[in-house]
Amino acid sequence: MGRIIESSLKDIFKDENLNRNEKPLTYSTPELEGEPKFDLEQDLQFSVIYDVLPEVKIGQWKSLTVEYPYAEIENEVINKELEEIRERNAIVIDRNDDAAAQKGDVVTVDYDVFDDNGAVYQDPHLNRKNFAFTLGSNSSSLDFDDNVVGMKKGETHEFYKKFNDDYASHDLAGKTCKIQITLNELKEKKLPELDDELAQDVDEKFNTLEDLKSSINERLKKNLEKRLHDIKLNELLKKIMENSPVIIPESLIQAELESRWRRLANYYRMDVDGLKQLMASDPENNDREKERRENVEKVLHSRMIVETLMEEQNIQVSDEDMEKEFERIARESLNIGERELTDEVTIENLKKKIEEIRADFKEQDFFYLKEELKERRITDILLAENTFNPGKKENYLDLMSDNS
Repeated sequence: MGRIIESSLKDIFKDENLNRNEKPLTYSTPELEGEPKFDLEQDLQFSVIYDVLPEVKIGQWKSLTVEYPYAEIENEVINKELEEIRERNAIVIDRNDDAAAQKGDVVTVDYDVFDDNGAVYQDPHLNRKNFAFTLGSNSSSLDFDDNVVGMKKGETHEFYKKFNDDYASHDLAGKTCKIQITLNELKEKKLPELDDELAQDVDEKFNTLEDLKSSINERLKKNLEKRLHDIKLNELLKKIMENSPVIIPESLIQAELESRWRRLANYYRMDVDGLKQLMASDPENNDREKERRENVEKVLHSRMIVETLMEEQNIQVSDEDMEKEFERIARESLNIGERELTDEVTIENLKKKIEEIRADFKEQDFFYLKEELKERRITDILLAENTFNPGKKENYLDLMSDNS
């Protein structure tokens, strides 16, 4: 009877005429409802329960007015970029043996943290050899920069530190421990002058510092345009979501949550269960779990709206569209831009690059690229069919760093 049920379900669900909203989600295994009656004299009847994609009825999605936060590129943002370039082009030289360490110096230290019995903690975060960092950057999780200030090369200092109750290492949370630091190397940074010579060192295409500033400004503008594009779309989708309520299946929510856990665990190079255990000990974990779930629900909701609109608007991607996209990717890879091609060598290089990209694409890649192009097209329609007004002005860096 089990084999018959399994076989019949396969036949039903592979039927191409079956609406996609009637097929079980990948993450939802059909479960028997009740217990089928086994009777050789009658047809076998049974019921199954499973999650399906919800039916999405799109409410008003045109002629909406959306307000969005905006920002402008101020001189301070360009100056910050220039300072980062100076940092990257700095040279590091040894300081005198009798020099005292000060903030901004590059130091190399050995450090150990001792437990209550006077033994060194055997933990890579709590004892290290030749740990190099810029003093004052708070690069160490132990936050001992101030204790190194004033030390001379070859000196060893001991001090006691009280760890916060919520410190990541639960062995140390709330404890006061002895830390021993030895200063091995002491160097200082020499920043280059902000002049034409620096601009030429950054890239030979720049003749003057003004050329470098203009290039930075153009890049920041492009980044801002992309960010504002995403903000406008997100704000618009929020309004459409209010007009288009959807009940999201629990199995879909759990699958998305698990996918995020896996990505997070890979980032921290941990297993998922270990990461969950670590997070569970955080006093604010319940609030964060709730926030994560709400965020997932919003993402799934907006994704369903976009996919439904793509179907309703019959968005299609032709072979010609794919070829144009291959050319765009190739141009970007070769840094050709959108200028008209006149040089034969450049044209030939572009053709070769397009062929390389096409050859590297697998069948699954073609599918994902087509879906991406469809999304871009429906996004363009959404932005064209609605009105967007700039609202509150925000700091450029704050706006660019806010990924909520």
